[in-house]
Amino acid sequence: MYMPVTITKFRQNLFQFVDQALKGELVEFIHKGVIFKVIPQTPISKLTRLTRETVVVTDRSLDTADLVKEMEAEWEKDWSEL
Repeated sequence: MYMPVTITKFRQNLFQFVDQALKGELVEFIHKGVIFKVIPQTPISKLTRLTRETVVVTDRSLDTADLVKEMEAEWEKDWSEL
């Protein structure tokens, strides 16, 4: 559960709260009984926050038919050991 922070705490950690808002997290502070929300002027797409992952490609073909045949062969091998 998230609770708004006080204006004092917000001022002390302003840049941390701004970074949280840029990441799409909820940022609220309270001042004189009024709750304020901090949101970027232009919405940030979730896709822009994705990080690229390295994909390791083996020499083996990833053709679906070959992969299914290989998986079935392994299943048959495992089942025969039961």
